[in-house]
Amino acid sequence: MNIAQAALVALLMLPILEIYLLIQIGGAIGLIPTVVLLIAAASVGTYLLQTQGWSTWMRVQASLARGELPAAEMVDGAVIVAGGALLLLPGFLSDIAGLLCLLPPTRKIIAAYLLRNRFGVPGGPPPSQAGGPTTIEGEYRREE
Repeated sequence: MNIAQAALVALLMLPILEIYLLIQIGGAIGLIPTVVLLIAAASVGTYLLQTQGWSTWMRVQASLARGELPAAEMVDGAVIVAGGALLLLPGFLSDIAGLLCLLPPTRKIIAAYLLRNRFGVPGGPPPSQAGGPTTIEGEYRREE
């Protein structure tokens, strides 16, 4: 099974699993608490999406101002957008996945995994920041 087929199966199974979880949780705690939990998760997620998205945008701008390629920040932003999209879907499973994408500690883990395994960016700082000696080329002229 290739990645497209696996994604299609997951996409078809997700609504069924979400409905099952909603029925089970709604039966256990009642309709009103279930709806309140869904609304609270969406509210917290919206707040996190706004604050984390803004801070990521500022880091992208700072990285570009320093003349660096903001690869890590861009992947971080993509994970934030994915988390926001997951929060738009009704259900507890998608809300949990969306909140995990928006919380900074888990988002860093997801972004590092994507950078390492999907985009082939090796871990560690770039060679210019590795702590080795820095060579500055230039001309020297002595005036007396």
